[in-house]
Amino acid sequence: MPRITLRKLSSLQRGFLIAWLLAFALLGLLVSPVFAQGPEPPAYRDFPVIRSRVALWIVAEVHLMFAAFMLGVPMFAVAVEIIGWRSKDLRYDMLAKEFIKLVVIAASTTAILGAILVFVITVFYPKFFNYLAGIFSPTLIIYPILFFGESFTLYLYYYGWDRMMQGAAKVWHIVIGILLNIWGTILMFVANAWLTFAISPKGVDEQGNLVDIWAAIWNPTWMPINVHRLIANVAFGGAIVGAYAAIKFLNAKTPEEKANYDWMGYTANFIAIIGLIPLPFAGYWLGREIYGFNQQMGITMMGGFLSWLWIIQALLIGTLFLTANYYLWVGMGRIAGGERYRRYIKYLAVVLCLAWLIWATPHSIVASLEEARKIGQFHPLLGVFGVMSAKNTVVNLMILTTFISFLLYRRAGKQAGIVVGAASVVLFYGVYGYVDFFGLFGTAGGGTPANERITFSVYQVAAVLAALFFVTLLDIFLFRRAQSLGPMRWGQMPERSQYALVLLAVTFTWTMGLMGYARNAIRQDWHVFGVLKDTSPDAYDPTLGFAAIVISICVILFLALIAIIFWLGELGEKSAKRIAPAQPLMVQADYQPAGGADD
Repeated sequence: MPRITLRKLSSLQRGFLIAWLLAFALLGLLVSPVFAQGPEPPAYRDFPVIRSRVALWIVAEVHLMFAAFMLGVPMFAVAVEIIGWRSKDLRYDMLAKEFIKLVVIAASTTAILGAILVFVITVFYPKFFNYLAGIFSPTLIIYPILFFGESFTLYLYYYGWDRMMQGAAKVWHIVIGILLNIWGTILMFVANAWLTFAISPKGVDEQGNLVDIWAAIWNPTWMPINVHRLIANVAFGGAIVGAYAAIKFLNAKTPEEKANYDWMGYTANFIAIIGLIPLPFAGYWLGREIYGFNQQMGITMMGGFLSWLWIIQALLIGTLFLTANYYLWVGMGRIAGGERYRRYIKYLAVVLCLAWLIWATPHSIVASLEEARKIGQFHPLLGVFGVMSAKNTVVNLMILTTFISFLLYRRAGKQAGIVVGAASVVLFYGVYGYVDFFGLFGTAGGGTPANERITFSVYQVAAVLAALFFVTLLDIFLFRRAQSLGPMRWGQMPERSQYALVLLAVTFTWTMGLMGYARNAIRQDWHVFGVLKDTSPDAYDPTLGFAAIVISICVILFLALIAIIFWLGELGEKSAKRIAPAQPLMVQADYQPAGGADD
């Protein structure tokens, strides 16, 4: 391997190196005054203008958005590279490299934001930081090692791509990609231990002294958060890459470029849907563990001042489902013969919209005393559709409807019977959650106990997961050698489909910010729930309106930063020759959407 000198590095590589050096220099200069103070520094310091909490909130949220992108994209990039290696299709290999290029471009910004985050929390919240550092001191030593390992592996993976294209070298390159994901996953698990300990602390005595560090790490919400974030990172990464491909598609000058970025956007949307479908299940698990750890915390989360947050969440996730389905429906116009599926779209849209309306129905409304007396304890409609039994039912129906859209997209409508069977199970348990028809829990026709109603959600989830698994299995075997009814017309998507991909990315980003607020707000006036009290001037939960403003600022900052660094990355790279998707390969079942007439 030839010697690499600083002069041989590209301007982009030199920029990354300088950014890393500046980040660590800034960290050392800014944090050193904290360690130079006396043995008892002040518990809090005030940040000018926006106050300490908002400053920490913005820096932490934007950093986590970049970190989620960096952790999510390599997971499906390696999968795409493996597909290209096994199928000997160069398109997949180039697509995977394009994915990783975006991660490399974002790496230095993520590192700088991480350094700023450490500075803010150590300077303005030294009491909280010192307590966590005392509990998790071994992990604070491991974390930089993991971070260095991930960074080194990322640059080796990207810059060694062209040299490791053939034979055994390609296998080793894939191994490096897998190692990159292992580094990133462990890194996320370590950071999640700090976060979840603040929500559900274990391994400490009544005075907050460490008793068992492993119990502190493996606290009740650690593994649910790990799984939830792992899935969410993949979906989020797919959405951001899809938006990037959409903007490149809209600015493309040649049919080849449009075809390339259309295929890239389709693949990214597919990945986002793959992550979106199981995400509610991981959320159920996390919510259940929060209830199990502290019932009052669970009540605050779902029935207290945060109850309307879930209405906002329902609006956002409903937007995600509708947007993802819309892109699939428009995408049916890519191939001849897909028009036979267009008549089903209106029924799928009706199911999605009705389910969305029920999901977004509040359990109670803001009413005057006179209105409350007329309505009674609960509104006749809201009292039925505003409870979790109805919401769990319609969420599962939305997941199944989205899956049917994907089946139609892949011309797999013959398997719809299994999906309908799963929908029947979901509806049965949803209705039985209100009325005990058979008298299993008391008088026949009476109400079903709340604890049994919660148990029914497990059966609903099991039915949906079984349907997803078996239908996917049948789809793989039955349509492995399917014949195409016509050539795929990559690059001929209408522009409105690309705006849908951009909307998907914006909505995903805003939802991430909202869920970050929810996880931290349930602690109320505790740094570490029940252990370390928050005695700062900001020791109160901000209102939903104020939180929405801060979240919107975080989203705008993230999208603006990522747009700028992607633009700078394009300036620093020479334009590479793009390979448009080959038409004869469209008979393959892996990426064969159902077609339809042109828009």
